[in-house]
Amino acid sequence: MSPPPPNEDDVISQHDSSSIPQNRPISTIVIIIAMQTEALPLVDSFQLTEDLNSLFPIGTPWVRYHGTYKGLNINIIWPGKDAVLGVDSVGTVSASLVTYAAIQALKPDLIINAGTAGGFKAKGACIGDVYVASEVAFHDRRIPIPVFDLYGVGLRRGCSTPNLVKELEFKVGKLSTGDSLDMTPHDEASILANDAVVKDMEGAAVGYVTDLLKVPAIFVKAVTDIVDGDKPTSEEFLNNLSAVTLALGKAVTQVVDYISGKSISEL
Repeated sequence: MSPPPPNEDDVISQHDSSSIPQNRPISTIVIIIAMQTEALPLVDSFQLTEDLNSLFPIGTPWVRYHGTYKGLNINIIWPGKDAVLGVDSVGTVSASLVTYAAIQALKPDLIINAGTAGGFKAKGACIGDVYVASEVAFHDRRIPIPVFDLYGVGLRRGCSTPNLVKELEFKVGKLSTGDSLDMTPHDEASILANDAVVKDMEGAAVGYVTDLLKVPAIFVKAVTDIVDGDKPTSEEFLNNLSAVTLALGKAVTQVVDYISGKSISEL
């Protein structure tokens, strides 16, 4: 007799605490960020320089900015521009690849996935709100076969940071990830099932890799557009991108300031 399929609580991945230096001060941080517009304010804030001798395979457009800030080795990894079309390499494929490559090359103590996101007014999200994701999941990997359906959703918890979110007064909510900016009815149903407050195009992919390689990850998302609002998503996103990117930069700087001198267990 075969065992019953796992329930959802059984398949929410968590990092194995035995493989994380819980009590050692955090030293090396990698910030994964999808768009150059989102990355550059942080490059300025942390006074980082671009690595012209890339750690990454020849031919990849991935860009690393690095430096020291408040005793921390800070690395911002941006997937770069598409070689043919010249646009930011957004989405889950680029995000997972650069996350894997950065962990292999830099052996960070912590990953921060920072970026803009759509928010749901029905869940209380407003333009400019900053969320730390408690959980990340996919909404566009629909595999209607028992157990494969749970694999497709890929639900994973973010690194627990109760002290950080309390001190910095960030909102906390679930993040849903897909490879499209818009939202189809199928996506909407999946996002509702994920109980998500915000949606993006990278988070759950980063979460998959960090969980696989047992590196703690924090997901910081700033709301550029209201998905269930009355304005077209693409129009609202572009109109608010500059202002919300500044809010994101401020929030990530606050996160790094708070992390300085602390261990994972103190977050």
